[in-house]
Amino acid sequence: MPDTSSRIGIKNRVLSALSRTDFALLKPHLVSADLPVGTYLETGNSRIDSAYFIESGFASVVADGAGKRSIEVGIIGREGMTGLAVVLGDERASHDTYIQVAGAGHRISAAKLRWAMDRSVRLHRSLLRCAHAFLIQTTQTALANGRSKNEARLARWLLMADDRIDGGEVPLTHKFLGIMLGVQRPAVTVAVQALEEAGLISAGRKVITIIDRRGLEKMSNGAYLRPD
Repeated sequence: MPDTSSRIGIKNRVLSALSRTDFALLKPHLVSADLPVGTYLETGNSRIDSAYFIESGFASVVADGAGKRSIEVGIIGREGMTGLAVVLGDERASHDTYIQVAGAGHRISAAKLRWAMDRSVRLHRSLLRCAHAFLIQTTQTALANGRSKNEARLARWLLMADDRIDGGEVPLTHKFLGIMLGVQRPAVTVAVQALEEAGLISAGRKVITIIDRRGLEKMSNGAYLRPD
């Protein structure tokens, strides 16, 4: 059985799953980081300086619409990490990544992350599996965006958010929901009202409370996949 004593208190699932030896490569270079709403962890087309292992809250990965409406392509919480381009051998981010629900995590410089991966094939493979899981998520997001109605996409997103936070309350605004769905505010309002009228959520000012997860899963119409 692997020794997990050095990772007691670690909530990030990538870090907690590492062997003692691989975690030891990263541990001296991990810096605790508060992550308020709106904090940019990566900027599209810019060099990645640090990777983040999120412990609480989550970040949104948003594709720039190049003058048109931007849209969220994925979210990263305690199940994953940012800096995946570095893991894949690149230096620059393709999209913006910023904190959508406030939390905390651990930061490591991109240089130290490369250093650690160079010293452990097993560590690199573990982080590549994380990158693969995120690619699967973005594929599912593309399918949902292309095939699902706004209500189903919203249900899927709320389930994904609920997987990454505690308490069933998701703090967000209609403005961000518009980015998530890639639609204007009136369409957001219709989608929220549909879920609320079905008794699945309760929508307040800047917060949505999940009432019926099973109902949301049914509403997502197969677009939601439970995380491993």
